[in-house]
Amino acid sequence: MKINVMVAGATGLVGMTMVRILEERDFPSDHLIPVASDRLKGRSINFKGKKILITTLSRALTLNPGIALFSAGKEVSLLWAPRFAQAGWRVIDNSSCWRISPDVKLIVPEINGHLLDADDRLIANPNCSTIQMVMALAPLHSRYHVKRIVATSYQSVTGSGQKGMTQLFDEREANVSGKTKLVTGNVYPCPIDLNVIPQIGDIMPDGYSAEEIKMREETRKILGDPAIGVSATTTRVPVVGGHCVSVNASFKEPFRMEDVLALLSAFPGLVLNLNGTPGKLGYAVPQEARGTDPVYVGRVRRDTSAENTLDLWTVADNLRKGAALNAVQIAEILLSL
Repeated sequence: MKINVMVAGATGLVGMTMVRILEERDFPSDHLIPVASDRLKGRSINFKGKKILITTLSRALTLNPGIALFSAGKEVSLLWAPRFAQAGWRVIDNSSCWRISPDVKLIVPEINGHLLDADDRLIANPNCSTIQMVMALAPLHSRYHVKRIVATSYQSVTGSGQKGMTQLFDEREANVSGKTKLVTGNVYPCPIDLNVIPQIGDIMPDGYSAEEIKMREETRKILGDPAIGVSATTTRVPVVGGHCVSVNASFKEPFRMEDVLALLSAFPGLVLNLNGTPGKLGYAVPQEARGTDPVYVGRVRRDTSAENTLDLWTVADNLRKGAALNAVQIAEILLSL
């Protein structure tokens, strides 16, 4: 079966990655419909050896419904995703707009893809850092039941789109050339090159940032347990691609380390880096993960300061499994129903 596939935000970093992954995985689409802002109407993108003209959301809405992948921001999703769903499209939204809505499923295919059914018309794609963290915790949660999570993320500038990359590279050029004034732009609240910024998203009245609240609420929803305690600190680092999350997780039941490693090794989509493996570091880094699909898990060790508690390190390409790949995997499940 071949259908129309629309990508809203097709010229952004995530949108371009969606198009690339659709091609890599030979997604069964009769026609790709790339959508971008009105100012880009008439330009084209390459897909399967062909140049395809960029169009608008209003024009795409008149076409035969199929799969709609949204990565054009919360405001666009709020207005247009319901319209496409009502017109018969199956919408997979990468923004934060619908993730916590009780009527919208929040899906990581390896974890809760079984919740999808043929009647679903609007599905939410989780936050990039949440995806890689829950991928590592899901096989352990199924056996030992997560009680509390303390997480710190180290998120690359590609999580802010092209503007984040531009700010980093402008500042890097200024630093290397010895210019006295850094180019700061308006993406981050302070310089990002040679720096670490402990804020992603607005700071809320309780002191947590918007990104930290996403990680808390989305983790509970994906793992299906609203009682899980989650405390996150999200940081932006001067890395071009690939997010890292350091996780400290406490469980309700005791565990053996050999069983933990076996569960992680067997879970689809995970690559376990074992400490002490000859020629290996025992962990992955963003340069290794960039451009690849797995979530890498390493530095797995028992926390000797707390009962039934683990420390681990995760790394993943935030544009692929953290966004575009996860969305395409959801689309593949929908086509199979």
